[in-house]
Amino acid sequence: MTSSAEAQNSDRAARVADEAPGPAPEPRLPEGAAGGLWGSGMPRWLPRAMVLALVLVGLFQLADWAFHQLIDLFVMLLVAFFLSLALEPAVDRMAARGVRRGIGTFLVFVAVGIAVIGFLAALGTLLVDQVAKIAGDLPHLVDSLINWVNRTFHQDVSLGELQKKLLKDSGAIESYAQQAADNVWGLSSTVIGGLFQAFTVGLFTFYFTAEGPRVRRTVCSMLPPAKQGEVLRAWEIALAKTGGYLYSRALLAVVSAIGHWVMFALLDLPYAAALAVWVGVMSQFVPTIGTYLAGALPVLVALTVQPVDALWVLIFVVVYQQVENYLLHPRITARTVDVHPAVAFGAVIAGAALLGAVGALIAIPAAATLQGFVGTYVRRYEVATDPRIDRGEQRRARRELRREAARRLRRMVGGDGR
Repeated sequence: MTSSAEAQNSDRAARVADEAPGPAPEPRLPEGAAGGLWGSGMPRWLPRAMVLALVLVGLFQLADWAFHQLIDLFVMLLVAFFLSLALEPAVDRMAARGVRRGIGTFLVFVAVGIAVIGFLAALGTLLVDQVAKIAGDLPHLVDSLINWVNRTFHQDVSLGELQKKLLKDSGAIESYAQQAADNVWGLSSTVIGGLFQAFTVGLFTFYFTAEGPRVRRTVCSMLPPAKQGEVLRAWEIALAKTGGYLYSRALLAVVSAIGHWVMFALLDLPYAAALAVWVGVMSQFVPTIGTYLAGALPVLVALTVQPVDALWVLIFVVVYQQVENYLLHPRITARTVDVHPAVAFGAVIAGAALLGAVGALIAIPAAATLQGFVGTYVRRYEVATDPRIDRGEQRRARRELRREAARRLRRMVGGDGR
């Protein structure tokens, strides 16, 4: 009995011990988090993220390097595109009459090339003749300059002293001549590079002009139908504005050349026709400073003939510029393109800052295209009459009313019944 009771008590005690709660289990750390922040390893996504970041940086560097290497090509393509916009209307007219676009483009290129070569030949002949004339008259001009300096500034300068100073500085002159001789190869390479760029621009211009419909079809084929109409409308705006701008400038250049040729012929200037063509082309196709460059050459030529003629040339250039600005230019450009002078000036500055001389040349056609695009797509609203908009107009209207009242009062006082 006693042994059986003890056995039962021991079994009960064992069951109680088994049911009693034991010590709390130790918390398990995340895998790999036992040694520091990242433990013995790193997250599985981090190596892939680092590799992806390095690949993206490498691709960006490669794209940046490729862009800087190809920026000259992009500029030539941009110039060729704007030239093709200017030439395509003439090719379209020839194609409408049954001429193949390739032949029409070739004929237009030949006409433009003849005009450019003729202009350069006339200008080159003028410059060579004038340089030779100045070189022949140089001793007389130097004597006249020395006498003027002595009379004006009460000096006693002689030609012999100037020769001694030149001989004294002959070492510097020789070093400059040697440096110029060393730069002949660099100048030659620059000329060759310029000719290659001109050939490239001409080639792309020919393809853009001759294959204009195919180029537009190719561009539209990569766009959804809803966007194709918008692209073609923008293309037509660029075509109309660029062609209209260049054609209006060409017409203004012809009128300017004829007017200046008549004036130069009356003054009996040498190479009057070449000088007139120079003034017409430079004043119309070189933005901002073209007018001043155009008038400087005939003034200098007139100085070699008769100083009074130089004054007459300067007066005529200034007067004609005002007539062109306020009479000819608005009438000729009214049906083609009309860019505000402030917009044109700002466009030239922006184009020169972005692309240099090329940007300055294509800035105004680009601004005209953008202006036409904005005028087509930007919605405009009717503006209510408000004196705060145009205060000068309101004051002018009140002044006119006062003048009319004063006139009526004078007629009443004078007995005029009308």
